Amino acid sequence: QVQLVESGGGLVQAGGSLRLSCAASGSTNAMGWYRQAPGKPRELVATITTGGSTNYADSVKGRFTISRDNAKNTVYLQMNSLKFEDTAVYYCYALKWVVSKWTNYWGQGTQVTVSS
Repeated sequence: QVQLVESGGGLVQAGGSLRLSCAASGSTNAMGWYRQAPGKPRELVATITTGGSTNYADSVKGRFTISRDNAKNTVYLQMNSLKFEDTAVYYCYALKWVVSKWTNYWGQGTQVTVSS
């Protein structure tokens, strides 16, 4: 079992920046961030493999940067030039090979609110 603990959410004005962190209780394979706005489905924001390969949603490319510290089992999301539409609950995600199958883990979520 992997526990994910997120931090760094909050309230920021449009154009501002926030940095999210997510610490895993053990080693993982891919990690990333998803978000869910009110009334909308959860959507991918960004993912990163242990080797550092990244993938971003088109809506955040050029504004958000995902990174990870494998020694600390921690993933980060640097969010710049925030827009009102980035307002959502952001969930940390981890993928791990456990007992011959891939297993998904989720954090509890952290609120990001961007004021216009």
